[in-house]
Amino acid sequence: MKHIAIVLLAFWAFCTLSAQEHEFSAQSCTSIMVGRLASTDGSVITSHTCDGRYRTWAWIEPAADHPKGAMHEVLRGTMKTAFRGDTTGVKLMGTIPEARHTYAYLNTAYPALNEKQLAIGETTFGGPDTLVNPKGLFTIEELERVALQRCTTAREAIKLMGALAQKYGYGDSGECLTLADPKEVWQFEILGCGKDEIGAVWAARRIPDDHVGVSANIPRIGSINRKDKNYCMASDNVEAVARKFGLWDGKGEFVFWRAYNCDYAKGRNFHDREFFILNALAPSLGLTYDMDELPFSVKPDDKVDVREVMELFRATYEGCDFDMCKNVIIERPAKGEEPARKEISPVANPWLTTTMRNTLNTIAPGTVEFRRTVAVAWCAYSHVTQLRSWLPDAVGGICWLSVDNPAQSPRIPVFCGTSKLPDAFLKCGQNKWDEDAVVWKFRPANKLATLAWQSTKKGFMENVLAIEDTAFEGLPDLESAPATALDGYTAAIFNQAAALWKDMEHAYWVKFGTGF
Repeated sequence: MKHIAIVLLAFWAFCTLSAQEHEFSAQSCTSIMVGRLASTDGSVITSHTCDGRYRTWAWIEPAADHPKGAMHEVLRGTMKTAFRGDTTGVKLMGTIPEARHTYAYLNTAYPALNEKQLAIGETTFGGPDTLVNPKGLFTIEELERVALQRCTTAREAIKLMGALAQKYGYGDSGECLTLADPKEVWQFEILGCGKDEIGAVWAARRIPDDHVGVSANIPRIGSINRKDKNYCMASDNVEAVARKFGLWDGKGEFVFWRAYNCDYAKGRNFHDREFFILNALAPSLGLTYDMDELPFSVKPDDKVDVREVMELFRATYEGCDFDMCKNVIIERPAKGEEPARKEISPVANPWLTTTMRNTLNTIAPGTVEFRRTVAVAWCAYSHVTQLRSWLPDAVGGICWLSVDNPAQSPRIPVFCGTSKLPDAFLKCGQNKWDEDAVVWKFRPANKLATLAWQSTKKGFMENVLAIEDTAFEGLPDLESAPATALDGYTAAIFNQAAALWKDMEHAYWVKFGTGF
């Protein structure tokens, strides 16, 4: 009966398409950073999972020249639009002087990459509500947009965003951006400075070139050494605002993350994801989960390949203490000489809805303890972006873009020199079924596979890696190809992946058509 109940619940959860929400809404994004001397090929890496019902449409905004006196519109509410040009819920907050020339960039919900190999990842950490001033001109995505349009390096972008937020006001909650160029990668954390104050508080710290870092919805910058300009930048008001709002008593060393931490994680600077990722890359450090503080960054035991970062974004803690499937067990009766045995139920998967977890725990208390995994089913899109200094910008920067669950969907290469994305990227699809929208090219197969994930995941992951293999195998030929070949390469990988996922969708409907 217990096994039957689990099966029925899984089917019900799929048919109702219930959203996978969880206890801590702030735990919604992850970014992994790799310095150039920590990567296997000398590339710099940043990344981002956009977890939540954000838009999945994307567009290459072209470079442009602007007349003297032109103004740039600063908008709010663009991250949940249905298509480029959709003004539903979008508000004009104000204008600032436009640059005479703006660079082309990849326009995702959180803008990701420009033509000069400047890339940005993002995670939200919230921070104290007393610091948020909604009248501030800029939200984090608009700061990213302006930085990608006007800057060529991470340092330049940090300085520009800090200056704009302080001059025009920052109207968002606490945010972290992970900014990278072909030489270095930085972690930039920013908050407002009071409900009635136009300005911002921010700090930035560089990941050492031979280190890796991770940001996952909690501030991680510690002490601030403004004299070390090669590794640290910060606004002048960081300490003063903390004292004004009772976030620091002015005694001892000022530690940014302790002052501006989220209430639900007071006392330490990491969650499951930070611990899992840093421990996976540097097990020799002997990091433990009972620490109050993890290092800001670590030197990995072995150099890190970009595909290893992709693998980390597929992580669901399988085989670890955090594995949510380990206790969803069924008993197989003895057959002939084969003894009875216990095994994980075929329907166990790391992305059970809250309702399913609660029901399983009602049937068998303590069966599933929720852990926020790196890969989540409510992800809108994600990217792993590598920047390669030894190649021309057009082909040197690659944004490996994926929609829906990053543990399941394939990654499509989008280059700095890509000028047009496949038409499927023109539509969002988050709030409406549209078989032509990019997210619906992959989501049906992804969700169907989880009906019996323990039996489908082997074949499923073979297909994920097959697309990945194909995409990487063709990269060397592009290094000497004309820029026009980049659009065709992106389209070819996308079309192959979409066709394979459609085949899997059809196969799963046959497999599960009469029950599972």
